[in-house]
Amino acid sequence: MTPDDRASREVHERACRVVPGGVNSPVRAFGAVGGTPRAVASAHGAHLTDVDGNTLVDYVMSWGPLPLGHAHPQVADAARDALERGSSFGAPTAAEVALAEEIAGAVPAVEMVRCVSSGTEAVMSAVRLARGATGRDKVVKFAGHYHGHSDALLADAGSGVATLGIPGSPGVTAGAARDTLVVAWNDRAGVEGVFAEHGDDIAVVVCEPVAANMGVVPAEPGFLALLREVTARHGALLLFDEVMTGFRVARGGEGGRSGVVPDLVALGKVVGGGFPLAAFGGRAEVMGLLAPAGPVYQAGTLSGNPVAVAAGLAQLRLLDAGAYAGLQRRADRLVGGLEKAFAGAGVPVRIQRAASLFSVFFTDRPVRDYAGARAADHGRYARFFHGMLESGVYLPPSGYEALFLSLAHTDDDIDRTVEAAGRAAHDLRGAP
Repeated sequence: MTPDDRASREVHERACRVVPGGVNSPVRAFGAVGGTPRAVASAHGAHLTDVDGNTLVDYVMSWGPLPLGHAHPQVADAARDALERGSSFGAPTAAEVALAEEIAGAVPAVEMVRCVSSGTEAVMSAVRLARGATGRDKVVKFAGHYHGHSDALLADAGSGVATLGIPGSPGVTAGAARDTLVVAWNDRAGVEGVFAEHGDDIAVVVCEPVAANMGVVPAEPGFLALLREVTARHGALLLFDEVMTGFRVARGGEGGRSGVVPDLVALGKVVGGGFPLAAFGGRAEVMGLLAPAGPVYQAGTLSGNPVAVAAGLAQLRLLDAGAYAGLQRRADRLVGGLEKAFAGAGVPVRIQRAASLFSVFFTDRPVRDYAGARAADHGRYARFFHGMLESGVYLPPSGYEALFLSLAHTDDDIDRTVEAAGRAAHDLRGAP
């Protein structure tokens, strides 16, 4: 039985009159899967409740910031206590220093940290810093990787850009895009080739070390090491965009997990504990070029917001080895169950994973790059999405996005999800 969505439809109709597309971030519009986006009333633990009163098992989890679950008591208490002391000061606080120390102590590449308010801002600022540090202009990125909506990095981007089928974006000038060089992910020859042609002009290579905005597509063995070697050989910097993977796949992010140490790291989502906070960091000699210590300018009124810092710091301190083992166990149970469900229904899928981060591609081939992600059957994913929603399970409304687990997901939640997937998969069998 399809959950009632009349109140959500009313909210969406109102929103479309005053908000472009009715949403404040495009993938939320359900454009890739059809139907009406659910308007959320509340969320606790691993469940969200919409304005129609439907309670759903949530695998979007605010797109990644909540490994402890929605409204975790210690995180909520920390934010509440901070708010009672003041919502914003526009001045330094001891808490933001403690957060920077926590990040620097966990992420191998990071010696110094600058807080910002969004992942877009973190990557944009880190790219500017890399250009200032090297005196070069060109940026290498990978097709299907999403680094926020700054002009130069929207070329062949993932996430909402991929979901909506937009190759770039009107409003981005030719000049802004001219210095962006796009290579296929996991293409060793492509990386060597772009450096052979442009090596003296490349300031930075930016990548998601686990691509997670075109679905989850890990780096193949040795590929991150190649990026480290070729950038060092040519005097360019290496920037890991760990907005998605930082403190998610491991405490030290994918850089810590892989042993490949970049020059700069962008972080977001988990570091804010569900609040609008992000950060970028790296080697002290590079970070020391930022104003006011150096000539590369970057600033933000709400950077280091005390409420967001308090929530983020509380969450990071709870993410110990036991927490990551718990996420891994839940991912093992869920992914193993889903694989059996699809196999039992005879529906070909690839479930690709990095630690507790994973996605479902409706294809019988490994997905190693953006072309492979686009070739998957996204129409079938849309039908699967709605089948799961009918069973009370909320998945990302796009086949280009990742699924997120939390420590709040119980075995019962996971088993319920696997049972729903079995029903939905059987409904897909033989569907065009």
